[in-house]
Amino acid sequence: MNFELAPLEGVTTHIFRNAFVRHFGGVDTYYAPFVSPHQDKTLNSKERRDLLPENNEGIHLIPQILTASVDDFLSTAKDIEAMGYTEVNLNAGCPSGTVTSKSKGAGMLIDPQKLERFLDGIFEKCTMKISVKTRIGFDSPKEWEDIQKVYEKFPIEELIIHPRVRQDFYKNKPNRETFAQAFATTDMKLSYNGDIFLQQDIEALQQQFPTLENCMIGRGLLINPALLLEYKKERTLDKATLQSFHDEIYENYRIMMGEDRNAMFRMKELWFYMIKSFKDADKYAKAIRKADKSAPYEAAVRAVFRDLDLVEQGERRIIL
Repeated sequence: MNFELAPLEGVTTHIFRNAFVRHFGGVDTYYAPFVSPHQDKTLNSKERRDLLPENNEGIHLIPQILTASVDDFLSTAKDIEAMGYTEVNLNAGCPSGTVTSKSKGAGMLIDPQKLERFLDGIFEKCTMKISVKTRIGFDSPKEWEDIQKVYEKFPIEELIIHPRVRQDFYKNKPNRETFAQAFATTDMKLSYNGDIFLQQDIEALQQQFPTLENCMIGRGLLINPALLLEYKKERTLDKATLQSFHDEIYENYRIMMGEDRNAMFRMKELWFYMIKSFKDADKYAKAIRKADKSAPYEAAVRAVFRDLDLVEQGERRIIL
């Protein structure tokens, strides 16, 4: 099975990706956090820096676009293609209200006919391969049958299915029944995404879908960056490696941003997930959240690695 890293805005940047490759690895394809076209229809300096090939050496990276405008998609894809990329991913799954209210992300799923017109427009003129990351509906899984019929009309490179509807956000269990329906009835290349936190989750997915070739993991790899190494029986998560991983990311953010405060806030987004790999961490998580300067933040982080034990494999019960 091939493993893909899901894009998480503000977290899985090139700084995170490079540190992840050096300290852990196991991912075959990385998806960059979405770029949303601007008024001038070009990438801004932050987005361009994240996608520059020299900042992603040795990483198979696929950029993602979030838009409901055919023209904006095409202009952004052209800009990305000029950087040397051959594939781009369409975000049809983001559940954020500020996104869906503009018919973007999962908002594209409300009207399958409108979705079809959009896809027709981008596939007609885009010279890159196009993959799609999607949910199974906006309000109800019953919407999926019509949505799938739309996708099947186009040469989608890969359809990554997160089997929740928009109204679920990240709550409730992924609807494996709907994914199974898609897997059994389409010839499209599929990838499964949703609630893969433990190596047992990967094993269960493989048992249910023995011929499934691709699996996308997001939060599970932020909580436990060694998840795929544990699944492959190579090594387990250890504090020393996790601390080195953290320190490299933090230091590179400090260098890139030119000061500590913004780097600290960027790290707090990662700690929202990573702290769940430690036992009895509530007090320490609070100290990290409350830190407003680099010194108390760094002290709180040192305390985590000094005082806390990692949750053992057999005891992991991830609740988000």
